[in-house]
Amino acid sequence: MSPVSGSGRLVLAATPLGDIRDASPKLVEALRTADVIAAEDTRRLRSLVAALGVTPPGRVVSFYDQVETSRLPGLLESLRGGATVVLVTDAGMPSVSDPGFRITAACVAEDITVTCVPGPSAVTTALAVSGLPSDRFCFEGFPPRKQGERQRWFAGLAAEQRTCVFFESPHRLAATLADAAEVLGGERRAAVCRELTKTYEEVRRGGLAELAAWAEEGVRGEITVVLEGAAPVEAPSLEVLVERVLELVAGGERMKAAAAAVAEAAGVSKKALYDAAVSRP
Repeated sequence: MSPVSGSGRLVLAATPLGDIRDASPKLVEALRTADVIAAEDTRRLRSLVAALGVTPPGRVVSFYDQVETSRLPGLLESLRGGATVVLVTDAGMPSVSDPGFRITAACVAEDITVTCVPGPSAVTTALAVSGLPSDRFCFEGFPPRKQGERQRWFAGLAAEQRTCVFFESPHRLAATLADAAEVLGGERRAAVCRELTKTYEEVRRGGLAELAAWAEEGVRGEITVVLEGAAPVEAPSLEVLVERVLELVAGGERMKAAAAAVAEAAGVSKKALYDAAVSRP
């Protein structure tokens, strides 16, 4: 993977979630040959390379949220000069609720090569072990910290039919699950995945109310929550929609306007609904 047009390349390198044996040979090679390693936590990087038996040959710089913007110009200058910059975060894939998006976007804007060392991700790992549908899913990051905002956030997911994955801190987990149960219903299925791939890995599956009660006892570690999608809503029959139109007409609405409003809300043809309403005996 040689540099393109004289520029270097940015390597987004996934690191183990907990078990060092999940490190790929490609990750070892990337760390061993990088000109610059940008690490979310340089202390964790030192532990990682020591466990892998790697001595980085180039510079190591910190690249966490608070310094991401200030570090960006220097890293881009290195990349423009032909350097290979390897970006690693504390665990999992960079840019997924971790630093990485800004530098990736900047490289794309300048036609600097961006590549990836694929590997572990808490999102897909939790999804795989959750026992919930995985054919369609979405990732929502972290819920808001304040209760009111968090409840509105869950309300926005009420009609989402895809399985939803999100992260949460252990000390907010009980409150978050309680809010989810209140907004989405206590029977909505979910899985709480704790310390994935680590010694004390635990996956708790059940309804939101049950999981909220369990979390009240206190939970530790890195948390990923997988939430069942909403059940598909059965479309109302044409007969039911006609009744709604006629109710609006009885209340003083014009037939055409009533049919248009009901059709738009139900996602059906305005003309077909209007025709059915006017032909109603």
